[in-house]
Amino acid sequence: MESDVLVVDDSAAIRKILQRVLRQTGMAIRSIHEAGDGQEALEQLKGQPGIQLVLTDINMPKMDGLQLLAAMKASTAWHSIPVVMITTEGGETKVGEAVKLGAVGYVRKPFTADQIKEKLAGILEPALRL
Repeated sequence: MESDVLVVDDSAAIRKILQRVLRQTGMAIRSIHEAGDGQEALEQLKGQPGIQLVLTDINMPKMDGLQLLAAMKASTAWHSIPVVMITTEGGETKVGEAVKLGAVGYVRKPFTADQIKEKLAGILEPALRL
């Protein structure tokens, strides 16, 4: 079954890279939606009820990834959508906070397609079984 994914990052370049990397993983992805911050992500979630995975940066303007994660976990509509944090954070404080809030994992920037695929293994069904 194919999944819809939401990529949230204030950098358009990072969003495009993540889209390309997601396509390279071989995961069964129907469509990839984008948002530039947490507020835009909430609008996407409202408008796209089929989203089954969110990849979000932690540090963003308006609403950061931790605030987005908290809002999703507080919502009956979105609390079960898995969230993976994509971060440049070197320290464990914000990453630890994200895990406490319910993130299923995190990947540090810069990342590779293999790192994303490894993190998403078991979250989305692979398109191809080897």
